[in-house]
Amino acid sequence: MPVPTRRTFIMKTAGLARKVSGWGLLALMSAGAVHAADARYPKRPVRLVVPFTPGGSTDIVARVMADAMQASLGQPVVVENRAGASGLLGAEAVAHSAPDGYTIGLGTISTLVVNPVMLAQSARLNPAKAFVPVVALASIPSVFSVHPSLGVNNYAQFVSVVRAQSGQHNIGSAGMGSIGHLIAERMNADLKIKLHHIPYKGQGPVVSSALSGETQVLSDQYPSSAPYVAAARLIPFAVAAQERLPALPQVPTFTELGYPDLNDLAITWFGIVAPAGTPPAVILKLNKAANDALQRAEVQERLQSMNVKALGGAPSHLTRLIEEANRTVRQMVQEQGLKPIKVR
Repeated sequence: MPVPTRRTFIMKTAGLARKVSGWGLLALMSAGAVHAADARYPKRPVRLVVPFTPGGSTDIVARVMADAMQASLGQPVVVENRAGASGLLGAEAVAHSAPDGYTIGLGTISTLVVNPVMLAQSARLNPAKAFVPVVALASIPSVFSVHPSLGVNNYAQFVSVVRAQSGQHNIGSAGMGSIGHLIAERMNADLKIKLHHIPYKGQGPVVSSALSGETQVLSDQYPSSAPYVAAARLIPFAVAAQERLPALPQVPTFTELGYPDLNDLAITWFGIVAPAGTPPAVILKLNKAANDALQRAEVQERLQSMNVKALGGAPSHLTRLIEEANRTVRQMVQEQGLKPIKVR
């Protein structure tokens, strides 16, 4: 039997990859694919599309990772913000790019799981067919807080007040059909309360509304709320995290309170994806660059300073996160009778 040549190996790998659909593609990869990679990749800068506006926790982590990945790739990783339609515009920009490894995207629970279920426009973009997972990057806990005018200091007091004054308090989100919208619906169902949901155009205005008292209840990624919690401008009553936060040891997780699904839904995770059809060897090279970056001391210190948990690992780790979130979100949407929403 003839010994397979390098060219034969590449052709067989590519042909096999084309026969596999969805998030299972990466399971076919092996270390041998790395050796078959074109050693010249990347020959120019790599573009990392972030589907949200600059300045948020997700954007900050993306920039930290982009800087650190350059050491392994030997080329700059340039962050490009493409916000709009709850992340759909940025996701489409990645999906429609050439599958050559020079355009990759930051995928989140919003763009990979929530949008396909909750946004009517997402019918034109199926993440399982449009993207290949590269790596899970990080997860960010959320903090649930109230405006001081509510006069509560813990979870029990919060529930007592909002139940006694049913429908009289507002909670904001970054828009109809957003992850924040789903969290608000889940809170009402699980906690047996009635908060009035107000959609805004982005998370920045949501935080501003909570600080002003226009909305009295806020769910937000911990890094962006932390300064206001520390200054007592927001009063925390629960967190969504794997365990209590060192900075808020007195505040319980929703899992502790008996609501694990709400807890998991509100933990923000994200990773890197590439357009479907990107060569497996390129995916693995990007995966290695991201994992190397996560091991750098300066990256770990930066993430820990924001209470961000580094993830990393094989592409299959991101696949599992997506599949688990899909089950949770789709079950919740069905139970609540929520319908797809058209956004601009």
